[in-house]
Amino acid sequence: MSSPGAAAPANALPPPMTGGPLAITALALALGTFMMVLDSTIANVSLPTIAGNLGVSPDQGTWVITSFAVSNGIGVPLTGWLMGRYGVVRIFVLAVLAFTAASFLCGIAWSLPSLIFFRVLQGGVSGPVIPGSQALLISIFPANKRATALGIWSITTLVAPICGPILGGYISDNYHWGWIFLINVPVGLIVGFLCWRSLKSRETPTRKLPIDMVGLGLLVVWVGALQVMLDTGKDQDWFASTQIIVLSLVSAVGFIAFLIWELTDKHPIVDLTLFKSRNFALGTLAFCLGYAVFFANSLLMPLWLQTQVGYTASWAGLVAAPTGAIAVLLTPFTARMMSRVDARIIATVAFIAFATSFLLRSNFTADASFFDFVLPLLVQGIAMATFFLAMITILLDGLPPQRFPSASGVSNFVRITAGGFATSVVTTVWDRREALHQSRLADQTTIFSPILRGVIENLHRLGLPELGAQASISRTMVSQAYLLASDDIFWASGWICIALIGIVWLCHKAKSGGGPAIAAD
Repeated sequence: MSSPGAAAPANALPPPMTGGPLAITALALALGTFMMVLDSTIANVSLPTIAGNLGVSPDQGTWVITSFAVSNGIGVPLTGWLMGRYGVVRIFVLAVLAFTAASFLCGIAWSLPSLIFFRVLQGGVSGPVIPGSQALLISIFPANKRATALGIWSITTLVAPICGPILGGYISDNYHWGWIFLINVPVGLIVGFLCWRSLKSRETPTRKLPIDMVGLGLLVVWVGALQVMLDTGKDQDWFASTQIIVLSLVSAVGFIAFLIWELTDKHPIVDLTLFKSRNFALGTLAFCLGYAVFFANSLLMPLWLQTQVGYTASWAGLVAAPTGAIAVLLTPFTARMMSRVDARIIATVAFIAFATSFLLRSNFTADASFFDFVLPLLVQGIAMATFFLAMITILLDGLPPQRFPSASGVSNFVRITAGGFATSVVTTVWDRREALHQSRLADQTTIFSPILRGVIENLHRLGLPELGAQASISRTMVSQAYLLASDDIFWASGWICIALIGIVWLCHKAKSGGGPAIAAD
């Protein structure tokens, strides 16, 4: 018999919180998630402003997005090890404070290289924020209120993409762009203080765990080399450049070595045996490809609106806002359906909505109105409300609960990394397609064309000199070429989403059985 003063078993969980402390802590955890997700989208509409202020092209400015995404993807697999070794509360609070410090550095960056370096730092330390907030929200609510906890977590991850483009656009149009990062500082300090004060007595059990340093090193090498290759390839004429060839070889060799090491190491940084599960392998494939298409188009749309259509950052943000608004309204209904309806059906709805949204955008014309831009994004909101919940349910189906944290880490790593790669690929394709369409337009609008001569004469009558008229026509051709290039990408994205429905139906039937208990091994 244990004595009255004996310590509770190491695996005993503290009782749920109640009343005011529960509300304050839940709000703080939700703000931590909100801050992290907001920062992954807030820079999208600000890219032209940042690039112009730092004296670089918008294409180079996309490194601000991809550097964060890739470093965050590399940091995610470490989350399970860190939380098991040092505790969920301690790692979450440290991650929030480190993210806050990195945000401050981003806000005071003085050049593109310095901003990219600080964004890499910011992405790397933010890995534990989302899984940590999810785990702690679940642990502080009673078991019968777990759906409420997950609902709070889900809604904050959907509200942030609404606020990101709007807030980023407003700040860029009215203040220095650095404030899109500096606004994190007070929020992060408040979240860190409140969470530590409320949760330090609820720290999870810890144990000494070895870390796979070789696997981590190989992961950084092959992912970093591949990302640099993708981001610099279009400027280096791809494989005509020795640098690109070397990077591609480093990436390929590093990836093969990573696979061999992870499959043979006793404590791998990434548990690749998860891919033995059919649903996890196919579900993760569909999840990461679907997210890659969505993420790349979420970057392309505001970039095109600002650089070619003449929209301000604020208006580009307002175009994107309906996606999150519709998703927030529909997510509670989707969550209730998940326990009764086959997740493959919900995923099919998501991909059909994505495909419809992209195919609607592929019909954009030069005289498209604000409503024409908003309508496809309203449809995309349906996809956002169904895609994440359905795909997570599918890929976790059939796995024992103790493997959920590892599975979540691996799937999020693949998803985030795929999003970063897709950004690099889509900007390259956009430029290549623009050059192709511009050459075709130029072939049909020579200086000897009667129609072109008539247009020049009309512009000349309106007060433009002949050279000015020709320059105006040239700018119009470039704008039209980028429009056609954007339509091409939207069209291809729509058909990719339709093809992904086939992968979904290769998975086994899956239904939601409730959220996992804790996010740390």
